[in-house]
Amino acid sequence: MIRNRKEAPVKSSLASFLRFGILGGGVGILSSFAVVLLATTVPWVVSNALITVASTLLCTELHARYTFGKGRRAGLREHWQSAGSATAAYLATSLAITVLHLAHPAAGMPTEQVVYLGASGLAGVGRFLVLRLYVFADRRDRTAAPVMLAA
Repeated sequence: MIRNRKEAPVKSSLASFLRFGILGGGVGILSSFAVVLLATTVPWVVSNALITVASTLLCTELHARYTFGKGRRAGLREHWQSAGSATAAYLATSLAITVLHLAHPAAGMPTEQVVYLGASGLAGVGRFLVLRLYVFADRRDRTAAPVMLAA
């Protein structure tokens, strides 16, 4: 039971973060396998770009409808803004794999998966904050002070 109005945003943020983790994380795990499989036929960076575009479109829809409780499809503005944060995530995962391949050229699929998922997870936390505080925030939420998840 929520005792006062100040607790409501924190509980809402936590619930959104859990939904984000389940939906986005689930798509992310499936995407990590798709990237590796597609990378057997095209360069890894191209594979990552194609899978990132597809998974971003899917996740933006899921996040609009369920994660952030809009109950509707994501609009063009939300897709473009989400694409911006996904671009940053793409760069982070590509950089992580590139560094792995430079440091350990013979890295196998399990090592690539660990590095990719680790970079994806860190980028995901950043994406959550951008989506929660900017992309899917109501106009009145954008003028309010940001809600912190931990404490």
